[in-house]
Amino acid sequence: MPIKSPSSKKRASQAPFAYEGLDRVIHERARLSVLTSLLTHPKGLTFGELKDLCALTDGNLSRHLRVLEHAKLLEIVKGHDRNRPQTICRITATGRKRYLEYLATLEQVVRDAAQGAHNDTPANVLRGLAPSQV
Repeated sequence: MPIKSPSSKKRASQAPFAYEGLDRVIHERARLSVLTSLLTHPKGLTFGELKDLCALTDGNLSRHLRVLEHAKLLEIVKGHDRNRPQTICRITATGRKRYLEYLATLEQVVRDAAQGAHNDTPANVLRGLAPSQV
């Protein structure tokens, strides 16, 4: 996760819709699904449970798990249950923190969009503008 420079607050106030907190690692649909599933199951989930909950194929889930593990957002523990291999995935403390920060930014996006939707109707915004000449 990038360290924010002192000027990042200044940039944020100059570009309030830049949403720097939308973490690219988390913002992908499948990875967002995986992290949400793991956040709601703090003891972890098996590979099969994650696959079913997120509607992903084995290969797709494996790839996204590697990305999230590399970013230290989750941990993968391989073991055996009744002589059968079992993979358990758990969100890490870092993963939980980054996910909640991401969620706070996403909530701000929704608040901003809702406020914008209520500010002006499209007719008021376009009043007085002439059609472009193409």
